[in-house]
Amino acid sequence: MNNLLNKRRAGVLLHITSLPGADKQGNLGKEAYNFIDFLQNSGVTVWQTLPLGVTHADGSPYQCLSAHAGNPLLIDIDNLVEINWLDASEQCEECKGSVVFNRNCLIAKVFKGFLERAQQIDKEEFAQFCKDKAYWLDDYALFMALRKIFNQQCWNQWPTPFKEREPNSLKEATIRLAEDIGSIKFEQFIFFKQWMALKTYANTHDVLLFGDIPIFVSYDSADVWANRNVFKLNENGDMSVVAGVPPDYFSETGQRWGNPHYDWEYLEKTNFSWWVERMESQLEQFDILRIDHFRGLEAAWEIPADEQTAQNGEWVKAPGSALLTAIKTKLGSIPLVAEDLGIITPEVEALRDEFNLPGMKILHFAFGSGPENPYLPSHYGQNSVVYTGTHDNDTTIGWTHSIQDYERNHAYDYLGNPSIPLHCALIQAALSSVANLAIIPMQDILELGSEARMNTPGTTIGNWKWRFQWSQLSRDQVGRFTYLISLFNRK
Repeated sequence: MNNLLNKRRAGVLLHITSLPGADKQGNLGKEAYNFIDFLQNSGVTVWQTLPLGVTHADGSPYQCLSAHAGNPLLIDIDNLVEINWLDASEQCEECKGSVVFNRNCLIAKVFKGFLERAQQIDKEEFAQFCKDKAYWLDDYALFMALRKIFNQQCWNQWPTPFKEREPNSLKEATIRLAEDIGSIKFEQFIFFKQWMALKTYANTHDVLLFGDIPIFVSYDSADVWANRNVFKLNENGDMSVVAGVPPDYFSETGQRWGNPHYDWEYLEKTNFSWWVERMESQLEQFDILRIDHFRGLEAAWEIPADEQTAQNGEWVKAPGSALLTAIKTKLGSIPLVAEDLGIITPEVEALRDEFNLPGMKILHFAFGSGPENPYLPSHYGQNSVVYTGTHDNDTTIGWTHSIQDYERNHAYDYLGNPSIPLHCALIQAALSSVANLAIIPMQDILELGSEARMNTPGTTIGNWKWRFQWSQLSRDQVGRFTYLISLFNRK
């Protein structure tokens, strides 16, 4: 385990899109810096976000168009005006803050201003960025340019020469679409420039950035289009099996995510180079990484593609030990957290422990099922990360309103503090536990109900939209949170 995870720390879970501000969603602008100031002043040393990738229309950061690219909607436009790459008069309601493919006009204006007015050192930095990221950026930029001219259709619906990546067709398209491709690469340059500036600010203010890597990638992505051998696809590029999980706490019929599964045999032959590159690019952006659905590295639930639910799947083994060994060999001891939730077997626990990775403990899952429940704090080890709830759970106040009386009574009996509201008792239980890292969702600090829930698994509507306002945060809430962090030695 990397030594960043050896120290007692407190963290806050808040995605960038949930930051306040004038745009349609939060971004990498001044409010992100204000949030870091809030964290530092509270004694918080970890900021956990959701994945930063380019989302599809549903906004899910777990179904992205690239495993590497950053979401252009997170770019702070005001910063580009300040550095004179964009004239304020050039902004329009149609492009500012809109969905990504309508925002191209704005980025094109910024790119034009950059080419006309940027200093030579900035232009050299852009050229170096394109060179350093070429291993994913070239395919991504061409993919997005083609996706635009093919009306945002999935790549498997494109004309055959482009679907099958015929070299002459790709070469011709690269020339013909050079202006769009340049703008898309520039867009990524801006995103990474702003993100790395934010990361530097966070680190110099004693805040670590904690990122999330979805184990699977979207079928409709540059990764699958450009690397079909990495995935279980037939000769036509179609999926015969898709990813998901069997029936569980969140859904009686399981969750059919629809992602392609990995061709682990091919990956092993290449010493997992695709995965190593993916991990390396994320390590540049974050200090700590969580592997979402970690159990899929030991065995993954494969569902026949023609099934409408996840019920009729099967567990298929994956070479997780070989993969993590390859990553460690190339990148060294890195700060990884295993999202070991769901149906966890001794084999999954053995894989996690083989690499000494912290697992996750969720207090919402702890009560009402007896003293052997592994989510009860008495079962925690130091090498773990405890949450009240995650982005997939209801807020803790929402949870307190949904549980049965026997669960509530068990929680109060166990926590031994009936004089304070149950949601406050859970925050205190997380921070007082022996787990090295305790993460509290911002919604719980703000004491918000189910209306502030970020995501409901198994649904596709109404998720990923929650945002907070500073006016919701009271002096008493800040004072209590700061006091608990200090009281339980997490500063």
